[in-house]
Amino acid sequence: MDTRWLDKKEQATWVRLAAVLELLPAALDSQLRRDSQLTHFDYFVLAMLSEAPGRTLRLTALADNTTATLARLSHVVQRLEARGLLERFPCPEDKRATNARLTEAGWDKVVQAAPGHVTTVRETVIDALTPEQVTQLSAIADAILHRLDPERAKSAVYERYD
Repeated sequence: MDTRWLDKKEQATWVRLAAVLELLPAALDSQLRRDSQLTHFDYFVLAMLSEAPGRTLRLTALADNTTATLARLSHVVQRLEARGLLERFPCPEDKRATNARLTEAGWDKVVQAAPGHVTTVRETVIDALTPEQVTQLSAIADAILHRLDPERAKSAVYERYD
C-alpha cells in the first residue's frame, strides 16, 4: 500500500489541530481543578447525569454519553461516589445493570462549576471564531466523529443544533 503523505497545507493543518488537542484539555482541566476541584472528565460525567431524566443513567449509557470505556468510567464514578457527588444502585429494570444518579451535592457541584466552565469554553474556543466558523467547526467535528465513532456519531450524544 502506498502512503498518502500530507502535503504542506495538510501537514500545517494537522500540526495546528494536534496543538489544539494538547492545549485545550489542559486549559479546561486547569480551570475546573482550580475553581471546582474537578477534572474536565469529572465535570462531563456530572453534567451528563444532570441532563438525564431523574439525573440517572445506566453506567453503560453514561459511558456512551461520555465516550468513555466502562473501565475508565468505573474508576471516575467510584471517585465521584466517594466524594458524595453521585451514587450507584442496581437498575430496577435489569438487576444485572448498575445505575448512577447525581446526588444533591453533585447537582450543587455542577451548578457551581458550570459558569466558570462555560466562560472558559467561550473564551478559549467560541469567542475566537466567527459565527460562520462555529458552524464550520461543528461540521468538521461531525465529519471527524463519524470517522472515529460511526455508530455513536448517529446518536443523540452527538446531536447537531443547526
